[in-house]
Amino acid sequence: MCGRFVITSAPAALRQLFGYIEQPNFPPRYNVAPTQPIPVVLVENGARHFRLMRWGLLPSWVKDPREFTLLINARSETVLEKPAFKNAIRRRRGLIPADGYYEWKAIDGRKQPFFIRRADGEPLGFAALFETWAGPNGEELDTVAIVTAPAGEDLVALHDRVPVTISPRDFERWLDSRSDEVDDVLPLMAAPRSGEFAWHPVSTRVNRVANDDDQLLLPISAEEMEAEVEASKPKRTVRKAVVGSADDGQGSLF
Repeated sequence: MCGRFVITSAPAALRQLFGYIEQPNFPPRYNVAPTQPIPVVLVENGARHFRLMRWGLLPSWVKDPREFTLLINARSETVLEKPAFKNAIRRRRGLIPADGYYEWKAIDGRKQPFFIRRADGEPLGFAALFETWAGPNGEELDTVAIVTAPAGEDLVALHDRVPVTISPRDFERWLDSRSDEVDDVLPLMAAPRSGEFAWHPVSTRVNRVANDDDQLLLPISAEEMEAEVEASKPKRTVRKAVVGSADDGQGSLF
């Protein structure tokens, strides 16, 4: 799955890579989380555009968003059948610019976060599906989900699913939704090749959405990991004896 990601490349570099018309100026983000506005590249009237959308897809047929599950990911195996995604996969495919993402692995009963990025350090584009939800009062909300696939033989060591990433050479192919046919894009919804991504453990500070700084990306050592584990353990409360009290801490039988 993908529940947190990072955007650190310069806006000009991302604009050149993804080829959208707008020239947005946005700060680097080191801990992007669901429900936040995130950048999405899509095609409208034959040109690529940059849009901000809420991370958490809301199908157009939903009556009350408060009673609907937050859909931050869409499983590649079922997007053609699931009511929430079967229209979007045919007509509303997008790309989410990113520089990496976080995943948590269970180690000795705790969850250790890892930062995952392309091994060559280049930006990546998450495969995305989007919908515009219209409320009863005429309000509209653009929403998006990241497509995921079963992990390959290397990344499965961290988690059994990974976000689908689209190669720049396939951007046009993924974004082209002039036809309802999806046979051409189905092969793109797969895990990256073995060795394409690299990863390292990072501080559990990333667990808090409020933490959003470049220190989150730094690798930590085994000793630092152990120190974080110890720091997270509940502290024992030592009861102090009160002078002159009935219980003086001496174990009196009287």
